[in-house]
Amino acid sequence: MELAVGQVLEGTVTGITKFGAFVSLEGGKSGLVHISEVANAYVSDVHDHVEIGQKVKVKVLSIGEAGKINLSIKRAQEEPKANAAPAYRRPAQTAQNNAPRQNYSAAQAQVAPPTANQDFEDRLKRFMQESDSRIADNRMYSERRQRSRRR
Repeated sequence: MELAVGQVLEGTVTGITKFGAFVSLEGGKSGLVHISEVANAYVSDVHDHVEIGQKVKVKVLSIGEAGKINLSIKRAQEEPKANAAPAYRRPAQTAQNNAPRQNYSAAQAQVAPPTANQDFEDRLKRFMQESDSRIADNRMYSERRQRSRRR
């Protein structure tokens, strides 16, 4: 039997490793289902999803030059319906959402935006405060280590 990429076949699980499962196909050939191709959810242990001797449907992902066959169990399952609603939907774009906001209060209109120099000074002040805090933490940690060595 000639294998082709994209073909869906039935096989038997012959071995399980920490990185995937080996599946025996018709014609005496076998391939590997990588752990990332076992299920649609996160798989920490392949044993939780397949057992040795279990019949599984697999899809041929690729066939290497050395005869290595890469298989997928999750891609062999039925594809989700195209018209199914996605898990997250973006809100519909309306002209109101795209319009620039112009309803400032009188107090906001009178406050002048910070100048570039003030903005820089504020950022520099925050940086210096964070830096001093980190230096103090490092000193405290290193003093604690030195005290424990002296004992």
